[in-house]
Amino acid sequence: MGWLWAIIVGFVLGLIAKAIIPGKQHSPLWLTTIFGMLGAIAGNALARAAGVEATSGIDWTRHAFQLIAAIIIVALGDMLYMATLGKRKQHT
Repeated sequence: MGWLWAIIVGFVLGLIAKAIIPGKQHSPLWLTTIFGMLGAIAGNALARAAGVEATSGIDWTRHAFQLIAAIIIVALGDMLYMATLGKRKQHT
């Protein structure tokens, strides 16, 4: 069940990050989901480092860290995707 939640959270974070980033992102949906999962993991680590491990109720601070990390990872990942695979797809 843990993997299912990781995929769902990664999917949602990736889509929100894509919506926030200006311009068009060219990475496919499956890659955006993976970027969102990585953002959730990185955001959790950053929140833990900032001393926000567990709070009562909804943990908005941890979610903010996750979203910011997902935005950065989706933006960088899309640039890397376009620099490698994206250009080959445009020329064919």
